[in-house]
Amino acid sequence: MTPTDSAHPHNFSRRAALGGLVALAAAPVLAGRAAAAAPGAGTRTGGSAAGRAASPAADPDFGPNVLVFDPSMPVADIQAKVSQVFGTQESNQFGTERYALLFKPGTYQGLDVNVGFYTHVAGLGLSPDDVDIHGLVHVEADWMQGNATQNFWRSAENLSVTPTDGTNRWAVSQAAPLRRVHIRGEVPLWNGYDGWASGGFMADCKVDGRVVSGSQQQWLTRNSTLGEWAGSVWNMVFVGVDGAPAQNFPNPSYTVVDQAPVIREKPFLYVDGSGAFQVFVPALQTGARGVTWSGGAKGDSIPLSDFYIAHEGDSAATINSALAAGKHLLVTPGVYQLDDTIQVTRAGTVVLGLGIATLVPNGGVTALSVADVDGVKISGLLVDAGSASSDVLVQVGPKGATARHTADPTLLQDVFVRIGGAQAGKAGVSVEINSADVIGDNLWLWRADHGTGVGWDVNTSDSGLVVNGAGVVMYGLFVEHHQKAEVVWNGDGGRTYFFQNEMPYDPPNQAAWKDGAGNGYAAYQVADSVSSHEAWGVGSYCLFLADPSVVADRAFSVPDTSGVRFHDLVTVSLGNDGTISHVINDAGDPVNNTNTGISYLVSYP
Repeated sequence: MTPTDSAHPHNFSRRAALGGLVALAAAPVLAGRAAAAAPGAGTRTGGSAAGRAASPAADPDFGPNVLVFDPSMPVADIQAKVSQVFGTQESNQFGTERYALLFKPGTYQGLDVNVGFYTHVAGLGLSPDDVDIHGLVHVEADWMQGNATQNFWRSAENLSVTPTDGTNRWAVSQAAPLRRVHIRGEVPLWNGYDGWASGGFMADCKVDGRVVSGSQQQWLTRNSTLGEWAGSVWNMVFVGVDGAPAQNFPNPSYTVVDQAPVIREKPFLYVDGSGAFQVFVPALQTGARGVTWSGGAKGDSIPLSDFYIAHEGDSAATINSALAAGKHLLVTPGVYQLDDTIQVTRAGTVVLGLGIATLVPNGGVTALSVADVDGVKISGLLVDAGSASSDVLVQVGPKGATARHTADPTLLQDVFVRIGGAQAGKAGVSVEINSADVIGDNLWLWRADHGTGVGWDVNTSDSGLVVNGAGVVMYGLFVEHHQKAEVVWNGDGGRTYFFQNEMPYDPPNQAAWKDGAGNGYAAYQVADSVSSHEAWGVGSYCLFLADPSVVADRAFSVPDTSGVRFHDLVTVSLGNDGTISHVINDAGDPVNNTNTGISYLVSYP
């Protein structure tokens, strides 16, 4: 790899202040995009798509924070509303505003969609190419002077972009997915030479030009088609990707898996030829590679009349009544205060969030539970822990579940959990999976390191993910800052494709952070009883700001058995503040203030 195609870290620092990494890469540098308009929310709009059948008299009642556009509208009017939303959301990291911007099929000329916090941009066609934005759908980091390490909680899906200057930037970190998007140009994943980034995830995407990762510390690309990939820092993972670089680890750190063994792409909202809204549920795939939509959509449509459309202010009792009556659930943008658990009990239920819809459990309840049934699809939700500690925030299957679901697994896609940041939240476990064969696809389970209600004894959390079910598969697992073992995997036959972790920044001293006699806790712990487990492209980083003398004995703790295998592992001491003594068990060099701060291990055992 030539210097023009790589990113070379030379400085480490705290995410909340500077990000994790300065990287130098010879990649196109873009200026900041559209300036923000005055703050304020737009009103919902609707109409008929040009050249298509007329829409019904009125679009469904999605509430005031879903803006529906069609190509017959003057582009200046669309731009004004889009810019108004961005003006509210550009730096609104822990605010309560939520928006979905939906585009009916057709071509939109000269439109600049700058995507801020809690903004979900989506096309309403059955194919991404049904919506063509000649302009930009992009993310910048101007609000943090080029630092993209806090560009969280936003998304774009199911549309195509023809960039006006050939380049469409997506400078993001966690919880900011690109899904089912076709970009006819180049995609930088960083802000340019002035910026850092710590992402990220894309799936079912086609990029005609290069993807330039720049300063991205890590990234998962799944089931996509790329013109080219340029760049590498610590952990770039490709699963089922046409146009992926060749396997090489480390330097450049490319982990390449030929196919996704089992996956179903995320359900999405669309408008059919008659103008009616439906939800499309893509078919389950095995041995999947490339995009799903190049030869036409494969799957099933569910009319929107089969959904209960939830609005901010709806109670758990109201939502549960609709679910019990056999409805699917569409959760419109908002923050939902829950005094009871949302209970999904029917096989095949679709729960689809718009606009990063947010669930806040109060009184220590679980926010969302799924019965041990086939084929539930949960996507597009943020769960924000309440002030009273919940034992578990999201539970899939009851404890002791034993049924298998290989033919029709439950999916969690773009499901994010936050403990602290917006308020002093508390929880024992963010996500507990007791059912077998569950698929996780882009989960960020975050104990906040900045924002409101943050401190060692304030936003408390033991673990991000506990897996008790057999045959569970994770694509894109991001788990950060929890206070004990951050992932605890007790079920057999598990597989993880990409794992990113930061250990807690704030152990006040070593005595406060010990696992029995050992120093610290593993980021990823596989139980001794497990006989089969495999993981590809896994990384854990430490930054012990409160006491840099703190030590973690290891990042990964696994049983020494032939059926447990890890591939392409990395540990990093960010800023050389703290020590991880071993990568996995007692293997791998330490990272601390006496060496380069990075340790790679190609395989274990």
